[in-house]
Parts: sequence; C-alpha cells; structure tokens
Amino acid sequence: MDKKQLFHQFVAFTAAVHQVTHELTQNVKIDNITPVQYKILEYIKVSQPVTPTEISDCLHMSLPNTSRELRKLQERKFIEKISDTEDRRKHYICLTEDGEKIMEEAFACIEERFHQLIQHASTNDLEDIHHALNILDEKVFNPKL
Repeated sequence: MDKKQLFHQFVAFTAAVHQVTHELTQNVKIDNITPVQYKILEYIKVSQPVTPTEISDCLHMSLPNTSRELRKLQERKFIEKISDTEDRRKHYICLTEDGEKIMEEAFACIEERFHQLIQHASTNDLEDIHHALNILDEKVFNPKL
C-alpha cells in the first residue's frame, strides 16, 4: 500500500466527513443557540468532562472567545463548571440536565437524517460501515500508543 496515496485518501475522507457533518447538523435549531455554541455543546456531549482549553483547541477558537461562549451557555444553564479537586485553578465543563436534554433533541434530529443516508444500505453494508468505523477509531482517531 502506497502511504502517500493512503494519506491523500484520508484527507479526502476527512473533508467528506466535515461536509456530511455540516449537512447533518444544518438547520438543527435549538432555543436560539448559535452554530458556535452548538459545536461547543456537541463537543462537550461526546467528550465530557472537558477543559476550556480542550474546547478552544478542538474548535480552533481563541480561549477568550471560548470563555465568552461558555459564560453564555452557563448563564442559560446548559453547562456547569466543576473545579478540579487537586488544582482549584483548573475547571472542567459538563452538560447540565437541561444541556443533556437539548443535545438529545438535536441528536434525535441528526439521527433521523443519518438514517435517511443509510436507508438503502444492505445488512452487509451496515456491518462493513460498523467495522470500518471501529478500525478508524482504533487505528487513527484514538490509537493506544
């Protein structure tokens, strides 16, 4: 296998993932949440607990902008800050019960759109997709070094 060709295939794949993600999440409306705030809530949902720095790094936002958006989400009671027991300067961000509820609503809408994408896939295709996602997760996205 040509590793350069594999790299180019991977770049094309990740670009396609971003496009499909955009299409799946487009027009998911939640109580006047901005697209940036939605991305923050989505990241927290799948990765919690997270630090503001992790959010900032993952979403390519400045830390001051991240902090401002987190403050807005906290005021709306969608997230909560939890202090680290060993280092009081460090805070973790988690969804509140209200935050969990709105993300479940958003994910239900996205899941419906996902099912439309795969509606014509055979059982074998679905098994192949499942297997491919597991391999990508283990070998590329979350490798155990």
